[in-house]
Amino acid sequence: MILNSLLIFLMSVCNLPAGKNYALKPFTGINQAPFFSTSEQWDIINSSADSILNEYHSGKRSKAAELTDFAETLKGISYRFGAADPKHGFDCSGFINYVYKQFDITVPRASREFTNFAKEIKLSEAKRGDLILFTGTDSTKRVVGHMGIITSNNGQSHEFIHSTSGKAYGVTITPLNRYYQGRFVKVIRVLNEDKI
Repeated sequence: MILNSLLIFLMSVCNLPAGKNYALKPFTGINQAPFFSTSEQWDIINSSADSILNEYHSGKRSKAAELTDFAETLKGISYRFGAADPKHGFDCSGFINYVYKQFDITVPRASREFTNFAKEIKLSEAKRGDLILFTGTDSTKRVVGHMGIITSNNGQSHEFIHSTSGKAYGVTITPLNRYYQGRFVKVIRVLNEDKI
């Protein structure tokens, strides 16, 4: 039941055609990737991502909207320390680096290097495409060790997409809950404000 619901959700998010048989790959740990079990299904996800990139390059939508939509096509790709390639997995900064690179934006590779990078903005002013920075899992060390891309801010709550080594163990969207509030460092804006 849960797997069927997950498949229906993924099909809607990734625009997967109905009427085909899809099977989730069994979880095999750190080296698991990609999320779907056949190259045909992986090609469908790539096609969805390519469509978003083509819309961006044609100037139809803002860079922030396209960048965040593109990031969301990568949901479900497994976590892998030191990786920045959807075929192998992502760590948190590898995910950010990969997404921004698709839009010809150079950002640091390591999360710590984002500490003094780009313009800091208030959390209440965060928009889709902004980066949210956190400490590592030891929140007493106030050094950036994790990060994500803001996907929504309705004025009271925020959500962000990131590659986590936690329970989800991969690219997922997470609310800014109490746990992440305790690790929160700041929000930065990499994109020009006229592109948000």
